[in-house]
Amino acid sequence: MFTVQQIKLAHSKVKSGADFPNYIQELIKLGVVFYETYVDDGHTDYLGLEAYKVTTDSCSNKLVINHVSDETNFKIDLKAHQEGKTDYTTFCIDCAKSGIEKWSVDLVKMSCTYYDKAKNIILVESIPSF
Repeated sequence: MFTVQQIKLAHSKVKSGADFPNYIQELIKLGVVFYETYVDDGHTDYLGLEAYKVTTDSCSNKLVINHVSDETNFKIDLKAHQEGKTDYTTFCIDCAKSGIEKWSVDLVKMSCTYYDKAKNIILVESIPSF
């Protein structure tokens, strides 16, 4: 089974959204099948087979999630992040401003889903096959 340290090592290689495909491949090799990241405190729950779960620590800097989601701005910020124009911290700040509470990544379905505070789905993206 995977450890938080292994996940942190894989995540340390992510400098922008452009690095996301390699990160996903590393997680799959580790045995991660699903994870959920919470924007407000930065913790992530990683799940493996047979209900195996590890959780990363929360960040000391808490973000306030906007109560009103802004799908248009979020998509602009996401595109910039995926093009490598912003780092992970900036992306999280942008998510909070756009009302994104969390995102979940399903490594079996190869999808990433973004949610607002009301648990509404704001966007579902397919993760390209490699």
